Amino acid sequence: MGSDDKLKWLIADETLGPELRSIAVKVSRGERISFAEGVTLFEKGELGYLGVLANYIREKKHGNVTYFNRNFHIEPTNLCVYDCKFCSYSRLIKERDQGWEATMDDMLNTVSKYDQEPVTEVHIVGGVLPQYNMAFYMELFSKIKQHRPNLHIKALTPVEYHYIFKKAKVDYAMGMQMMKEAGLESMPGGGAEIFHPEIREQIAKDKCNAEQWLQIHEEWHKLGMHSNATMLYGHIEKFWHRVDHMERLRQLQDKTGGFQTFIPLKFRNQDNQMSHVPESSVVEDLRNYAISRIYLDNFPHIKAYWAMISRDTAQLSLGFGVDDIDGTLDDTTKIYSMAGAEEKNPGMTTQQLVELIKAVGRHPVERDTLYHVITDFKEVEFTDEKKQIYYQLPVLNQ
Repeated sequence: MGSDDKLKWLIADETLGPELRSIAVKVSRGERISFAEGVTLFEKGELGYLGVLANYIREKKHGNVTYFNRNFHIEPTNLCVYDCKFCSYSRLIKERDQGWEATMDDMLNTVSKYDQEPVTEVHIVGGVLPQYNMAFYMELFSKIKQHRPNLHIKALTPVEYHYIFKKAKVDYAMGMQMMKEAGLESMPGGGAEIFHPEIREQIAKDKCNAEQWLQIHEEWHKLGMHSNATMLYGHIEKFWHRVDHMERLRQLQDKTGGFQTFIPLKFRNQDNQMSHVPESSVVEDLRNYAISRIYLDNFPHIKAYWAMISRDTAQLSLGFGVDDIDGTLDDTTKIYSMAGAEEKNPGMTTQQLVELIKAVGRHPVERDTLYHVITDFKEVEFTDEKKQIYYQLPVLNQ
């Protein structure tokens, strides 16, 4: 039974309550659901019901395609001037002996390590320290582009930009323009956490607020550029806080159209100041993905970070609205493992990602950061000889 037939069957189910049936009818017609209906989904929507709705939308937008990319991370430091209660990754400056502070040469050496690899993106994000200022990052971006022009730089969150622009005494519009000129090509979605001040003040009160986070993305979108958005869920927030968060994103997307992907981030409770808060279940994770897909009707993509939620849950999520499971990572990020994620040394080969997607009947497509297709793996079968040489990509400045 296809997703269309499943939705018709659901709407015809006489045991379904009137609120949930009304939402299902709206989804079938391509109509937007309201804030109150979003809360209803969280409060009353069972997993199977939500999966039918979310998968219907997912397949209307993307068919059976599931995207991934070949990427690596640079994390300049885990030391930070901010003290977010949920963060297992960062250390305060007074805890310098527990952290690292990469130099520019360290970061450029990491880039050079991939010179002969067909990666398409470097993802740069980390803690906030005074020495990693605006001039530092502009020089870093510029040198990366000089070394490898085709490598897409996706870097820094509004938390970092707010800090460095304030120190440099430039406004958001000028700051984002200068970053673009230095080589920045897109922004990741981190630092959003939960927008509502009732929660944000408790878990991340020191850093930029919701309005500042959204304004920085808006200025970036005004330049014709794209970015992602996240939401940290499964801690002390209530369901309506999640809907409030998504509503603010939906409104900005209506205005600018600059967001590409929404990534729900599961709260992990290892080694942080909120370790007493239990983590959400896999069922709740899948419900959250599904409702995100239903509510954020103007976001093209919903992503699950396989390294954060496990490979098995990432596979399951592909039936609950998710069409992207991120990239190869190549063991270059510590953010997930330090927070207690199942993947302690996250990294998958292209073959492993392709086979993971195919194992649940989906169609794997390697993309670049802006969702241009690089390789369609629908008919590709790997052999020992083909594992790493199925295509060549120009990597150096010739």
